[in-house]
Amino acid sequence: MAGQAVDLSAVTEKAAGDAGVPYGARLLAFTDAAMGEDDALLDRERRALCAVLPAEAFVDACALVAAFNVVDRIADATGIPLDPMLQAASGEGRAELGLARFGSAANTSGVS
Repeated sequence: MAGQAVDLSAVTEKAAGDAGVPYGARLLAFTDAAMGEDDALLDRERRALCAVLPAEAFVDACALVAAFNVVDRIADATGIPLDPMLQAASGEGRAELGLARFGSAANTSGVS
């Protein structure tokens, strides 16, 4: 949306760098820690992210990780398919990320 190039593969692949996003490496490390089971690592990554982001941006990042985690798990567990509008709008990004390789892609006809 800002017109800058970003490396979407950083979302699904372990990659060095910031993926073209300010503080991207910190955000990715925090997200990985939040999705993991190591509380000490999560505490370290939380503190590291707090050190570089304004408080409002930190809260936004936490809310985004939490919301995606919940919504994604509910959609996967219940088998909700992509609606036609989202399927059409997200095709290029889904292809770039190789998302059809994940089991939940089977929930949407023509995607897997």
